[in-house]
Amino acid sequence: MATNGRAHHTRYAALKRAVLTLGPIRRGSLVRRFMPCDKPGCCCQASPPELHGPYYQWTRKVRGKTVTVRLTREEAHLFEEWISNGRQLDRIVAQMEAVSLRITQRLVKQRRKP
Repeated sequence: MATNGRAHHTRYAALKRAVLTLGPIRRGSLVRRFMPCDKPGCCCQASPPELHGPYYQWTRKVRGKTVTVRLTREEAHLFEEWISNGRQLDRIVAQMEAVSLRITQRLVKQRRKP
């Protein structure tokens, strides 16, 4: 195997190891919201309003439908890490696909040589 081929295999192995370092993953997004209530005379109805919150919400798709769940501040901190892990996994997999493309192209090319 040529040096370039070894480099691709080494990179692919490093990416596999990177996946193993990730913690739990979650898909979706996390938002921090401040919202008004419906009570007349509440400070959130003033001008300028003093909204209630922060409220944390995790939103994701389940079978094509948007699902939103309220979280505590502590849960939001955990979900922030888990969502970040999911995004990191996506980046790693995209890199693995790119390296794998190079590896497989090289293998096919070698097999076609007479």
